[in-house]
Amino acid sequence: MPAEIGLVMAVAAVSVGAILVRWSHAPSSVAAFYRVLFTTLPLIPVAVWRYREEFRRIGRRDLVFATLSGIALALHFAAWFESLEWTSVAASVTLVQAQPVFVALGAWLLLSERVTRRIAVGITVAVGGMAVMSLGDLLGGVLVGPNPLYGNSLALFGAVMAAGYVLAGRSLRQRLALIPYVVVVYGVCTVSLLAIVIIEGHPLTGYPTREWLVFAGLAIGPGLFGHTVINWALAHLESSVVSVSLLGEPVGATILALVLLSEAPTTFTVVGGGIVLIGIYLTTSGTT
Repeated sequence: MPAEIGLVMAVAAVSVGAILVRWSHAPSSVAAFYRVLFTTLPLIPVAVWRYREEFRRIGRRDLVFATLSGIALALHFAAWFESLEWTSVAASVTLVQAQPVFVALGAWLLLSERVTRRIAVGITVAVGGMAVMSLGDLLGGVLVGPNPLYGNSLALFGAVMAAGYVLAGRSLRQRLALIPYVVVVYGVCTVSLLAIVIIEGHPLTGYPTREWLVFAGLAIGPGLFGHTVINWALAHLESSVVSVSLLGEPVGATILALVLLSEAPTTFTVVGGGIVLIGIYLTTSGTT
């Protein structure tokens, strides 16, 4: 399959994620747990069969970074899934997609990486767009969701945690093949989400068939056919092409929310979201 077609399919698959979360009536942390668990389980036999030697070469330092990366990913999923309970799909998906902005900031603050003028402009533009999205509707009195400001804050926290996942796993990804990397990090993520579910006191069983189908859909669509294919595409396409293509997720999710959930974004969300996407584009194109 050509990488370009695979990338288009992957962006379409991840765009469905927010809709499936909205369709679920289970607690958000439970949906996130099964999303990651069901994504990881099919990969374990492949990893053990084909990459046994790579697992043996994983050192203590790699395990530390894998643990940090997996915990950050768990917090990303938990926060983002919960954000969809409080704000619009358009706002939540756009804000959580802003993780490249926080990756650039984190690389500058923690790794002393150089911030170019283009990156600085991109970060500034994205932050301005976030302010328009989060405060515009509040001041204008037109709200989509029970508490958009809280939901937007959760989505932003999810973006920060996604950036932490990328930064913590950057060196590990360079030394491990895709499948072993995903299994190790997703394994830590699964355990972390299980801990969150237990702490929150939610049951792990007793959900109707409809919920299990949603959990499976989250794993197969956004999980296996989404992010896994995106990681595969990075080995065949320029990273800048992949980064820009991912900006299609908020657009796709917004259209799907309008068609399937009858959820029309407000003017401030559309304008602010457009500004955020421009900022993300400037940031990603400045780092690739």
